[in-house]
Amino acid sequence: MSDNIEKFRELLSKNTVWPMVYYFKFIIHNNQQKLDQVKELFADPSSITYNTSRDIKFISLSCKQLMPDAESIIAIYEKANLVDGLIAL
Repeated sequence: MSDNIEKFRELLSKNTVWPMVYYFKFIIHNNQQKLDQVKELFADPSSITYNTSRDIKFISLSCKQLMPDAESIIAIYEKANLVDGLIAL
């Protein structure tokens, strides 16, 4: 995983002007506890938009946040990785 993080860090650092608005997208099982865990990742959870799957088993969450640097984005993904069953897109 650390190789992937390094590649992602390098990708974020190339030709990027900071701060920038970054678009996060996650998919999780429709579970209030998991939703709350994802909301805690963001400074402004009111900017999160939600869409449920047709069978309402899953929820996709999208959020645009102003991020000061690449490390802030990576930190959110590392915390998101701790949410059981979360898929980061």
